[in-house]
Amino acid sequence: MLQNGDVFPSFIFGRAGGGEIHLPGDLAGGFGVILFHRGSWCPYCNAQLAEFARAADKFAEDGIKVVSVSTDDREKSEALVDKHKLGFPVGYSADARAVSAATGAFVNENPLALQATGFVIDPEGRIVTAVYSTRAIGRLMPADVLNFVRHFKSLAGN
Repeated sequence: MLQNGDVFPSFIFGRAGGGEIHLPGDLAGGFGVILFHRGSWCPYCNAQLAEFARAADKFAEDGIKVVSVSTDDREKSEALVDKHKLGFPVGYSADARAVSAATGAFVNENPLALQATGFVIDPEGRIVTAVYSTRAIGRLMPADVLNFVRHFKSLAGN
């Protein structure tokens, strides 16, 4: 598992709607949230991502970028973006075992997917907190992230 202070490992994922997501580079310069979600089939993930979509204005005000990634294919990921009007990048076709090896994220075996795993990273791409879930529940939520980043910034005098 990754620890606070570790640099988030580099990944490139396809992006729903076209292009690529480069982590942690696409989040550089500000605080960022990286969510690995189980997939469009998971009701808990749907709820989490919809909550982040509803909090988009607050995240923008605080300069916090959000990215979510799953093992879903492009079609399912694009349908998920449309369903919840996700304004943040959503990556698809993640290799669950490779992501797990690099981050410590737990793997769901059937269907093969990443368990919900969330990271908050600082402007330099270093982890300031990580949440690892072993099953469907236990994940980062927008209000917690906003309060945490605001508190973290206040400690640093930003």
